[in-house]
Amino acid sequence: MDFLLECIGFPPDHPLDDLVARALRDGEPAPWRGAPDRHLRLPLVGGLELRVDKDHGQTRWNVLPYFQVPHRLRVSVDEIRALPDSPFDALLIGWAAPPADPAEARFSPGAYRLASFVSDARRLPKNLPFGHVLALSLACFALDVTFVGPDEKAPDPAVLERELGARIAPLGSTHDPGGCADVSLRIRSTLHLVNPITGIPIEVPEVDAPERPLHLFVSRWQLEKDGLAQPRPGWRIEGTFLFSGRIAGGLPGPKVRARGTFG
Repeated sequence: MDFLLECIGFPPDHPLDDLVARALRDGEPAPWRGAPDRHLRLPLVGGLELRVDKDHGQTRWNVLPYFQVPHRLRVSVDEIRALPDSPFDALLIGWAAPPADPAEARFSPGAYRLASFVSDARRLPKNLPFGHVLALSLACFALDVTFVGPDEKAPDPAVLERELGARIAPLGSTHDPGGCADVSLRIRSTLHLVNPITGIPIEVPEVDAPERPLHLFVSRWQLEKDGLAQPRPGWRIEGTFLFSGRIAGGLPGPKVRARGTFG
């Protein structure tokens, strides 16, 4: 998944060894991960950072982007899947933006279906009540962008009739990568960052979505290769994105007993 680093301003030919060396030299222990010399974070700019991990038994370092989103998205949890190859991560599946009443949230779906990785899975209890609402801090990283342009040129005009003109559809095949969704979303603003290592600008579309906007990171190299325009406010962006982040609130207290639980 090295290509995800393109989304935060690292060219395709940037050596991974350089990033690992920087993290080992200048990084700090990543919260809720494993041994501090094998699980590191390297802050870059404005909440953007690298996560550098190597679990026991692995021969190479994993280097992935991470973004600290300033707001929280409520998610009613249906399922949490442990990841055998990554014990400090988990795949969380549920409904984003559920009803505000906790009693209703247990039985009513949210505004859209969501599947996302969380990097602080060690914080989760062994059992969590079905429908329990967590607050998540999530960002989205492009696997493939297929359309950028005005609403009137959207491949499927029916999306304009949805709430906020938003479609978020998690990939459901057993062969699909977890935590990914096909999206069609309207851009409301752009966050401007600069990668301090490469000096390359990073344009981050903030898009409309039910309850909370989402931040999307895209590869300028993929856009150029496929002849797509740079995203801009008022336009629409479509493609497949990886959702990832952390738990930002809503964990049950130590005296809460789980009923109808899952592990």
